[in-house]
Amino acid sequence: MENSQTLTMSRKSAAMQILPVMLCFFAMGFVDLVGTASNYVQQDLGLTDSQANLFPSLVFFWFLIFSVPTGMLMNKIGRKRTVLISLVVTALSLIIPIFGEGYYAMLAAFSLLGIGNALMQTSLNPLVSNLIAPSKLASTLTFGQFVKAIASFLAPILAAWGATSASLTFGLGWRVLFPIYAVVSVLSIAMLGATPIEEKAADKASGFGECLKLLGRPFILLCFIGIMCHVGIDVGTNTTAPKILIERLNLPLSEAGFATGLYFIFRTAGCLTGAIILRVVAPRIFFALSVLMMLAAMGILLFCNSLELIYTGIALIGFGNSNIFSIIFAQALNNSPKEQNEVSGLMIMGLFGGTIFPLAMGYASDFLGGQHGAVAVMAIGVIYLMLYTLKIKKS
Repeated sequence: MENSQTLTMSRKSAAMQILPVMLCFFAMGFVDLVGTASNYVQQDLGLTDSQANLFPSLVFFWFLIFSVPTGMLMNKIGRKRTVLISLVVTALSLIIPIFGEGYYAMLAAFSLLGIGNALMQTSLNPLVSNLIAPSKLASTLTFGQFVKAIASFLAPILAAWGATSASLTFGLGWRVLFPIYAVVSVLSIAMLGATPIEEKAADKASGFGECLKLLGRPFILLCFIGIMCHVGIDVGTNTTAPKILIERLNLPLSEAGFATGLYFIFRTAGCLTGAIILRVVAPRIFFALSVLMMLAAMGILLFCNSLELIYTGIALIGFGNSNIFSIIFAQALNNSPKEQNEVSGLMIMGLFGGTIFPLAMGYASDFLGGQHGAVAVMAIGVIYLMLYTLKIKKS
């Protein structure tokens, strides 16, 4: 009887710890509002495309700059405190647009949002490893990505509601999503700050050079490139899917844009189902099946011209790519348990692949005179992930 009560108390304690962490994953999704917000800012301020596109590009830039230093910071102050700092920066970024909507104010807000998200993505994922057994880490991180996707979905809905209900939003219009998300950020700070989480102290504080030296480990380098491919395919699909429909079926952009929404629908569904499946299926098997879906999708997008088949290909990429990040990230952390903070910084720095892939895809499309070039570049990333599957631990 006593053992049963102890087990029940232990489960309740674990649940009370994981709930604030999952709310932090929701806050992590705030960064995706930049896509929606940049369109509204462009419309409000009459910006050119190059001026408006500067907002989303800032996000990937800060990942490159802050990821590894954040891993070093965690060694000094701990993972929980680093997450709390990221939430404070995020909350500040969301407060700025409430009081100003000028170009430079929004530029500052999105810069801080990118910095806060770089800090959060680097520190929150390894913080989960303090609460979850290594065998369950991939599924838990995948569920966290599902929670993050909810915030991403809500951003355009809240902005659209604000834009059409100005009388109910204190004159903020579409910017009403900023105070709403700011309140959630403050709530996340309060809940996580009040939650005791035991962390193992780092053996020593690593320098920048020592962090980068970890890329000299073959498996860590493979994981780093894998993250770059995952993000490249993710951003590449969002960018290219509507263009494929426009090019091959002559659809207007208003209709072709549904392809991006379709991708996110299946990506979110994949995160939810992956969190369940990964608790009973070995990561290597599930990873291989996910990559096979994307490989089939690349074949469809290269050679098929019907609307139904193109939609099928986009859906397969969304579902297949949904769990790649979590599995690779968990593999990297479990491979180097003594340097998890540094490894986390390196893996998040790999998100810079979201800048490299679209550039390569653009050049390839121009060279071949069509979106086949872009798909071919993504296919190279998928082939790499297939080869990476052979390096994943079987259990």
